Amino acid sequence: MCCHTPADNNVNKYLQAKCDELGTDGTVDELVDLLKGIPEYRDAVLQGMGPVIFEGSGSRRTGKIMLDMTGGTSGPVDSLSKLAAAGVGTIVGMHMGEEHRKKAKEEKISVVIAGHYSSDSLGMNLIIDEYERQGVEVIACSDLRG
Repeated sequence: MCCHTPADNNVNKYLQAKCDELGTDGTVDELVDLLKGIPEYRDAVLQGMGPVIFEGSGSRRTGKIMLDMTGGTSGPVDSLSKLAAAGVGTIVGMHMGEEHRKKAKEEKISVVIAGHYSSDSLGMNLIIDEYERQGVEVIACSDLRG
């Protein structure tokens, strides 16, 4: 069974709801602390790979937070201008290239990189949790963190 995209979509929805609870007046540091409170990201912190501020400062207000947890691509660089115009103040993603980071800086958008493997684990765990609620026994293997 292949369910990478559904896992990405689940983590995106889950984290967007958490970020919406934080609101637009929280700080980037508070956002990072929120992520670090989630077991998969807390585990990543213990391994030295936890969520990090990739652009902006921790004391900056988040403004609207947009999640970008689908793997593979960050989309067109020019999309960051449109996001800024729409009021997005912070992007949380799995990864971001240097060209995108520079554009985010230009647009005064903060960027928090949550981490790819920990985000994948969270997405899969959200799916697995539902299977387990339905009585399916799941044995984690490979690099999946429970």
